[in-house]
Amino acid sequence: MDDNVHELRPKVPDSEKITINLGFVDLGHVDLLVQEGFYSNRTDFIRTAIRNQIERHGEAVRQAVIRKSVDLGLRHLSRQDLEAARDAGEMLDIRVLGLASIAPDVTPELARATIASLTVLGGLHASAAVKTALTGRLR
Repeated sequence: MDDNVHELRPKVPDSEKITINLGFVDLGHVDLLVQEGFYSNRTDFIRTAIRNQIERHGEAVRQAVIRKSVDLGLRHLSRQDLEAARDAGEMLDIRVLGLASIAPDVTPELARATIASLTVLGGLHASAAVKTALTGRLR
């Protein structure tokens, strides 16, 4: 039965782990707020603080997204997308705020032949070979 099951699209993680360094006083303030029940844990505090800052600057972000022609959210590039661009003689300038993913079956040669530049504010999921092929084009 397992022979008949095929993954249509690989599952993309919905978050990425980051590490930050905080001074002891700031960390103490966070721990106090957690202890007093304002937040369930440190991560809850940090996520809330980040979301509040994003909301605070929301209009500036919206204007920048429009001005820079940025795709907001997830941008997936399949082998078929890149082959179509290559066949049309197009080079792509890709700008993403969120997650850019390049399908695992995209070869380094196809990526080099079709992607003029790739700017990602967030995360990039692509094979190591494709990332290496795009060195100098990643911003």
